[in-house]
Amino acid sequence: MSRLNDIRHIYFIGIGGIGMSAIARYFHANGAKVSGYDRTSTVLTRELESEGMEIVYHDDPTTVKGMIDAVVYTPAIPKDNKVMQHFRINGFSLLKRSDILQLISEASFNICIAGTHGKTTISTMTAHLLRDSGYGCNAFLGGISVNYNTNFWSSTNNVCVIEADEYDRSFLKLSPDIEVISAMDADHLDIYGTAAEMEKAFIAFSARLKPGGVLLSRYGLKRTAELEAPVHFTYGVNEEKANVFAENIKISDGSYVFDVFHDQWKLNGVQLNMGGMHNVENSIAAIAIAHRLGIADDKIKSAVASFRGVKRRFEYIVKNNRQVYIDDYAHHPEELRALISSAKNLFPGKKCTVIFQPHLFTRTRDLVDGFAESLSIADEIILLPIYPARELPIPGVTSEMIREKIKDKSVIILEKGRITEWVAGRKPEFLITAGAGDIDTLVKPLGEILS
Repeated sequence: MSRLNDIRHIYFIGIGGIGMSAIARYFHANGAKVSGYDRTSTVLTRELESEGMEIVYHDDPTTVKGMIDAVVYTPAIPKDNKVMQHFRINGFSLLKRSDILQLISEASFNICIAGTHGKTTISTMTAHLLRDSGYGCNAFLGGISVNYNTNFWSSTNNVCVIEADEYDRSFLKLSPDIEVISAMDADHLDIYGTAAEMEKAFIAFSARLKPGGVLLSRYGLKRTAELEAPVHFTYGVNEEKANVFAENIKISDGSYVFDVFHDQWKLNGVQLNMGGMHNVENSIAAIAIAHRLGIADDKIKSAVASFRGVKRRFEYIVKNNRQVYIDDYAHHPEELRALISSAKNLFPGKKCTVIFQPHLFTRTRDLVDGFAESLSIADEIILLPIYPARELPIPGVTSEMIREKIKDKSVIILEKGRITEWVAGRKPEFLITAGAGDIDTLVKPLGEILS
């Protein structure tokens, strides 16, 4: 495996992925030449190009130019990709994104945030608290910070905040000093096979803590007793049995004000200007980390108040007296449950319409009951066809599976191309779009219609 200092030209296969692009930005910021391939041009790839990276959108080995020291690929790339085959045939050692993060994290103090949901928001909150307070960190995020419009930033302080991805067991290559485990709900069963096997991976992740390391896990997780850590704290909302928890929560115009309690300290009057009770819980983990690092209370409170969220995580697209439109990346039943229930609590009395795009045939097949139950919290549901991403269709697995299991609610299935017409004709007063596929391309036009 190449040493980081020896990499002067690095090539990324699948450079437009949210995790891949963060690492590409890391190497670019450190003076390496960065080039790569992706299937389609997106807002993110165009930003990378504007920053000086070279990207091609044709699966053609003749587009590969120059002397290349390292090649990184995402597991989502098909095995028959011609660019990847070119590197293999020519004797290159191909590295996964997790291999590069392993190299980066071997020589730094690492705060690694894991969980089947919540990890992107907690990672971004934590990195923002460290940056805004002046503590400083390198941030490798799985979403775009609204405050800084990026998923990566660097610092002279040798501290890394890393979103620790459970997909393909990537997080088992990291070297954490501080860990968070926010959730261990069943997901990625195409990789793990069973929920129990996936939970074992999180237990193995907890055991990767360095000597003297600290683990924060959400209160109430299954198999908490099996998590291994020199120091282990739990966190939660209105959970007095947790080591650190939020209480006295008040809602004011879509924001929250609350107090944080710990066995040995207290933080009063914290204000979070981001919707979703689950995001209050996420903020507790970030606050506990900042306090553990010795950041002053007033700086923590100021940073939380100035946190503007993560794009596509409970993101207000339209918010006025007539219309509310929230967009979210939620693609797991528990994420949808938290999103829809929190949104309805914030805006009681409004009819809640959810447009959801299922992501992956395997996830839809494995978790169909959970999707139906969570979506039923809404008053009206529109389903898009399943977004396949890296998968081929599975016979009989369609959005109709979810529709059939939702009882006593209005549910229709629409092609993506018909959504703007539907919204323009009905102007729902309280709209949520959710999903991890290409539903995000609807956000701007829907926002324009509703605003």
